[in-house]
Amino acid sequence: MQIEGNDNELEYQVSYSRTIDTAVIQHVGSNLISESDGQPKPRLNFVNGVIKRERLPVFERVLWRACYGKVFLRQAEILESIAEVATESCENKSVFIIFFQERRDMSIGVMNRIEDLKTVLGQTHEHRHRILTAAAQNVQMWMTKVRKIKAIYHVLNCFNLDQQCLIAECWCPVSELDQIKLALKRGSEISGSTVQSILNRMVTNETPPTYFKTNKFTQGFQNIVDSYGIAAYREINPAALLLVFFEKRLEATRIKDEIFQMFFYGRYVILLMGCFSVYTGLIYNEAFSKSMNIFGSSWRNSYSIQKISDFIHFYGPDYSPMLIPEKAYIGEPYFIGVDPIWNLAEVNKLNFLNSMKMKAAILVGIAQMIFGIILGYRNFKYFNSKLDVLYTFIPQIIFLGCIFIYLCIEIIMKWVIYDAKGGYYALGYWYPSANCAPSLLIGLINMLMPKSRDYGFVKDNKPCNTTIPSGLSGGCTTLKNCHLNYWYPNQHLVETTLIVIACVSVPVMLFAKPFFLYRLYRRNALSQYRDINAHDPISDSVYADNEHGHDHKQIDIADMMVKQAIHTIEFVLGCVSHTASYLRLWALSLAHAQLSDVLWTKVFRRSLESDGCFGAVSMYIIFFYFAFFSLAILVVMEGLSAFLHALRLHW
Repeated sequence: MQIEGNDNELEYQVSYSRTIDTAVIQHVGSNLISESDGQPKPRLNFVNGVIKRERLPVFERVLWRACYGKVFLRQAEILESIAEVATESCENKSVFIIFFQERRDMSIGVMNRIEDLKTVLGQTHEHRHRILTAAAQNVQMWMTKVRKIKAIYHVLNCFNLDQQCLIAECWCPVSELDQIKLALKRGSEISGSTVQSILNRMVTNETPPTYFKTNKFTQGFQNIVDSYGIAAYREINPAALLLVFFEKRLEATRIKDEIFQMFFYGRYVILLMGCFSVYTGLIYNEAFSKSMNIFGSSWRNSYSIQKISDFIHFYGPDYSPMLIPEKAYIGEPYFIGVDPIWNLAEVNKLNFLNSMKMKAAILVGIAQMIFGIILGYRNFKYFNSKLDVLYTFIPQIIFLGCIFIYLCIEIIMKWVIYDAKGGYYALGYWYPSANCAPSLLIGLINMLMPKSRDYGFVKDNKPCNTTIPSGLSGGCTTLKNCHLNYWYPNQHLVETTLIVIACVSVPVMLFAKPFFLYRLYRRNALSQYRDINAHDPISDSVYADNEHGHDHKQIDIADMMVKQAIHTIEFVLGCVSHTASYLRLWALSLAHAQLSDVLWTKVFRRSLESDGCFGAVSMYIIFFYFAFFSLAILVVMEGLSAFLHALRLHW
């Protein structure tokens, strides 16, 4: 009850305080309004209230700034103190009244002005839209004219200004002189000039800049070649020989999307890569991981139906019998590419195809590197640079031949000499079976890291039969790791000699050319000084001129050595790196085949296992996913990877 009494007392005090404030406001407000002189006044809106006396100045300034001076404030002090309930103290307060003049009329005026401004802005926007729409039809034409004018004035800025004419010197192809004269004549006629332009062919000792005539198809390929390095004047242009490996770039002012630009610029390379993918697919006889038996396989099934039934009975339905070459192979190779029978070989399919693709990649890669060196020789021969022929071309071809061409010869010899049957002499050694076919990869490693090995494949190099156990009459005793042994006479001596020659060719490439260039320079410099001593009196001016010329033509042996070292290291490491890159292309081919196999067996093949209407519908739906993944993974991702490898190889 005591708590309720206190609450009621507090409410009464608050009510009393508010009543006092209201009474004071009414009294003071009446006095403030009655101060008018009795004349009619415009309608005024006002707000009144009570505020602490010390806060009134701050309140007045804030109100003045907030209302931008559009307010009239009157205030009067309250004589008696008013009790404050919250602080339980008496405070001095003032009453205020705020007048707002013609607020409604001002609002109406502002709204009318806003509507007028909206109308003006809308009409301005529509007028601007009509003007820009009419101008947009001519923007392309104006841009073309502006670019032409800019190009013309840019060229004119390169001219020398004479009193009466403009003079310029420039390079141009000899085959284009007639067209240039015709263009100058037409320009003079169109401009109405009475003086014809004059074109004179000058004689100069300066080396002309390189110019390769291109067309719509070859221009982009040439740009990619030039981005790595521009060939010297009258050197062989490599772009004409390597069109299929470079992206296409054409001018297309209407195309703004960068992604679409990339495909548009590369439309020719995409076309050619697709054509050569079809060609390599025909060589490997692979299409979506499946082979096509177009010309008939060279292998026949040598097992009878009863024999196959026995295999299934004893070994289960998953057993895969092996075809014996002596009985199943007809002796004639498949007409073109890989025999389709290898697609059915589950055990040794990857071993055979990977070995074949790897060796083919090495042969193609080494052939292309040899072709590049031959192009360099043609350039040296054309410029009559005997120094480059003797100390650049010959050491390079020797180094490449002693290691990599030798490896290519071994690959071809292995294909030609050794077969799957065995039982004959090969290069003087008895070849018992395919298990002893030489391993060229390990052989190359052993060649670079000399390691003692045996000669031949069988003990005592005598004819034997692999079907008879060793120890019996006519049986074979093959040597341990027979596939790692030497497989032709004096192989150790030949390989050691090749390694020594290859090692000797490296310092020849590094030191020979700088040494002979420096020696030739010293000899020419001494001959010039001897001519001066023998015929002309030496004066200070002549001596100074010769010294200046000597400094200008001086050859820095350090710069020559650094430059030659860069070229030598680039060539030696490039031979190894490029060979590895060609093997990466083989690995990409392996990845393509495996991904195609996975997409076929795990995606599309499931639709072929369904029957009826459901099978037709599922085939239609699943083929969409099969085509999408084939395009996204095999064509886009793997195709881009193969393209980048090829681009690096040719750079």
